[in-house]
Amino acid sequence: MPTPHIRAERGQIAERVIMPGDPKRAERIATEYLEGAELVTDVRGILGFTGTWDGRRVTAMASGMGAPSITIYATELAREYGVTQIVRVGTAGGMSTEVGVRDVIIATGAHTDSATTASRIPGVSFSHVPDFGLASAAVAEASRLGGDARVHAGTLFTSDHFYLERPELSAALTAHGTLAVEMEAAALYAVGAAERIRTLAIVTVSDHLLTGESMSSEERETQFDAAVRIALAL
Repeated sequence: MPTPHIRAERGQIAERVIMPGDPKRAERIATEYLEGAELVTDVRGILGFTGTWDGRRVTAMASGMGAPSITIYATELAREYGVTQIVRVGTAGGMSTEVGVRDVIIATGAHTDSATTASRIPGVSFSHVPDFGLASAAVAEASRLGGDARVHAGTLFTSDHFYLERPELSAALTAHGTLAVEMEAAALYAVGAAERIRTLAIVTVSDHLLTGESMSSEERETQFDAAVRIALAL
């Protein structure tokens, strides 16, 4: 049953997976939110824990960084472990003046220039969208929770580049309503479409391309309570 990247045995991973990029975030979700969480995989330092939330089994497992990495883990979870739902809970860089640092974005779509998804159907501009039921439920849950966090529903830009500066591209994307940039959502949505599983990305704005404001590394690990609570309720 174990794959080259996941050592869990059959039944150790829940059908519902919460997927941050950082293994430390996966561990924090497991210890702070899940009951009876147990480590079920740690290959290459990518940690996965299974426990319960509100009486339902949930696995919190990291994806690593970037489209190729989340594509590998999401595909193996769907094909080999029977996972039916993956919700990414991560961080993003704000691009639009409509969002600020610490805001939460429920990604209703993800643009990308990544070859990871472009190669799926050559000659077609693939539409990267989440499961509609998950997205609408997330918006409803955010409204129910209330709290201090501002929550938006809108599109992200999934990029293969972390440091490459492309101001003209950023301006064009924001002119078309894109709220933030990150590195995984479009790839996750493509896996969801290919493997017929429910997927969604809920990200917290950790820094902003226009204002220069950013969270500290410690805040990036801890300031995502609203996003996690929305994801766990789905």
